[in-house]
Amino acid sequence: MIKLRSKKLFKRSSNSKQNAASNGACGGYGNNGAANGTGTRTGEIEWEVRPGGMLVQKRESGKGVGEVITVRVSTGSAWHDISIGATSTFGELKAVLSMVTGLEPKEQRLLFKGKERENEDYLHMVGVRDRDKVLLLEDPALKERKLRAMAGGPKPMGPGPYNTPIEV
Repeated sequence: MIKLRSKKLFKRSSNSKQNAASNGACGGYGNNGAANGTGTRTGEIEWEVRPGGMLVQKRESGKGVGEVITVRVSTGSAWHDISIGATSTFGELKAVLSMVTGLEPKEQRLLFKGKERENEDYLHMVGVRDRDKVLLLEDPALKERKLRAMAGGPKPMGPGPYNTPIEV
């Protein structure tokens, strides 16, 4: 977090103009600008860097970095209410869901508003708000591989480091 100083101007009355002239301080950056009659006040503005890299003024309300939202994740037959930070990524949501559902993060596909979201997408940047619904699907390709491994069926041959065919 970056803190920068700014000066805020307000209308001076004719009385404060005379005080400023007699004090010799004419609109300077004093620590007590408003108290010594210069007509300026110095205040601190707090800045934050958003995930997109933009530098913006920090919000005064509670809807900042520390905001926690509740997301309802539906898995088809069941649903889970997950509390997570608003500035978290979908990858972080997958990590939390892996503890709840038992599915590894690479086996999960998260859909929000009908579109699959990448692990690097931020919840607040996509538009996820408190009490929004996210759909969790198991990756069909990984599900098929799991079923084949459990059934002991033939493993698919294809390019890869461990299952390359050997020609004689």
